[in-house]
Amino acid sequence: MKVSQSRSESLNVLGEQLKPCSFDPLTGFYRDGCCNTGSDDHGRHTVCCIVTDEFLEFSRQRGNDLSTPRPEFGFPGLNADDRWCLCAERWLEAYLVDRAPRVVLESTHSETLSVVPFRVLKQFAIDMN
Repeated sequence: MKVSQSRSESLNVLGEQLKPCSFDPLTGFYRDGCCNTGSDDHGRHTVCCIVTDEFLEFSRQRGNDLSTPRPEFGFPGLNADDRWCLCAERWLEAYLVDRAPRVVLESTHSETLSVVPFRVLKQFAIDMN
């Protein structure tokens, strides 16, 4: 059973090698700076996004407070403009209520496409013309 994919095996939604999302704050299910995923990532933390205050409030209202630091877990808390590997399902949920944050396609794992259509992600992309 494969536990995770190495970065060299991971592709982004553009079909290219997955690029890092953020090292400060350190993100990713595996805390490797990338939105890598594997069989143990049940939340599918694959969307590299740039969080906004509006999205952070939305997430808090849904029971996932990403703003409050949790030092016991090594989590500094997020601020607007931080990059973060977000769960694909949560991103889609935010999209459906007009609260979705912008997306970095080159750092968004291809597995996201099993949840969110590329045409939708493209509308929120910061790295597409």
